[in-house]
Amino acid sequence: MTGYEQNKQRLVQQIRAQTHDIRLNKQTSNLFRDRDSGPERRLDVSAFNHVIKVDGDNDWVAVEGMTTYQDLVDAALTRCVMPTVVPQLKSITIGGAVAGIGIESTSFRHGLVHENVLEMEVLTGNGDIVTCTADNEYQDLYFGFPNSYGTLGYALKLKVRTIPVKRFVKLQHLQYHDTNAYFHDVDRWIKKDIDFLDGTAFSPTELYLSIGTFIDEAPFTSDYTFENIYYRSIRDKRIDYLTIHDYIWRWDTDWFWCSKNVFAQHPLMRRIYGRSRLNSVFYTKLMRWNARYRVTQYARRLAGIYGETVIQDVDIPIQRASEFLEYFDREIGIRPVWVCPFTAADTNRKFQLYTTDPEMVYVNFGFWDVVRGRAKRPEGFFNRKVEDKVEELGGLKSLYSDSFYTRDKFWRLYNKPAYDRLKSKYDSAGRLKDLYQKCVRRQ
Repeated sequence: MTGYEQNKQRLVQQIRAQTHDIRLNKQTSNLFRDRDSGPERRLDVSAFNHVIKVDGDNDWVAVEGMTTYQDLVDAALTRCVMPTVVPQLKSITIGGAVAGIGIESTSFRHGLVHENVLEMEVLTGNGDIVTCTADNEYQDLYFGFPNSYGTLGYALKLKVRTIPVKRFVKLQHLQYHDTNAYFHDVDRWIKKDIDFLDGTAFSPTELYLSIGTFIDEAPFTSDYTFENIYYRSIRDKRIDYLTIHDYIWRWDTDWFWCSKNVFAQHPLMRRIYGRSRLNSVFYTKLMRWNARYRVTQYARRLAGIYGETVIQDVDIPIQRASEFLEYFDREIGIRPVWVCPFTAADTNRKFQLYTTDPEMVYVNFGFWDVVRGRAKRPEGFFNRKVEDKVEELGGLKSLYSDSFYTRDKFWRLYNKPAYDRLKSKYDSAGRLKDLYQKCVRRQ
């Protein structure tokens, strides 16, 4: 903790010496927004990457904000616990998941990542360090920090809930052929005594729910860290068993299914890459390299094909989920689609900048691919379709990727009055970009 206090004071001096356009200097990022480069002042937060304490008896862990979930999970499992909600990719940091929107297959019971924070120490844009909880003098920042994406400040240390685990997870993959029946059963399974719930939609008539339960012993365990691919097993196996470690990271090996874009699902290429490169960290590096040099974009142009990247997670009220998926199949056509239901961890709490209804069940749809065709479309053509439909159905979308909202529509959806109050209180000098500038404007 002595090192933590020293690093904290150094960071305070750095931010107070800057005037505007400050960003974090960090090794990993799971943001997928194209931005023009410009002058920036970067804060070095690389030292804030330690797990401070795992209290397995009282169900919490204290951790620094730039700690990756890979390191956090490794530490927690040694005490037979896991963070209540663990996002899918090893490289996501705990601070990033709270400032953004983090979800996984425990969210049907425990809500989103930020709902499981007990307290957090935040370096604000003003250069102050405050500890905020749900009921102290900085509770406005506690409820306003999620979905702020570093525009109010940065979480340096957090205390988050954990849940006990067992050694293995038993998985059941249930197949459906009708979206209405599928989401009816999603709502039904939420109320059952299970530990994990998510789904995969391969087509309008081929959908699966994956139900997970903790068990002490397993007759066998599957390995999806090298030659075998998890998402393919959903179609082939009705029952499966994984260690809790491998279950938590079942999606990371193939970035869900996006490893196909770097040919990593071909058996020969898989061996050439090797086990150590089959993970989200390596794929992200390839993606950044391709975004910089535009190799695939030039290749498509030579072939006379236009493409638009559609990387989004959207949250839809469960009553409208079937309608959204049918629209998405018809107008966008990306497959597979990840399906993850969530409910509020506490229906008496409402967060200010991601204003889902705590009384309602939502379904998260995740889709990450390129829509290709011979016709040239306006910029953001398909992404705008998604945004318009999500708004029509009373949903919201995460802001980690490209957004095309007008300023008026953006602030109508993401609560401008509340944001302005927070901004004036915690970043009155405007050292940090505002949320619209960071998440929508290409600058």
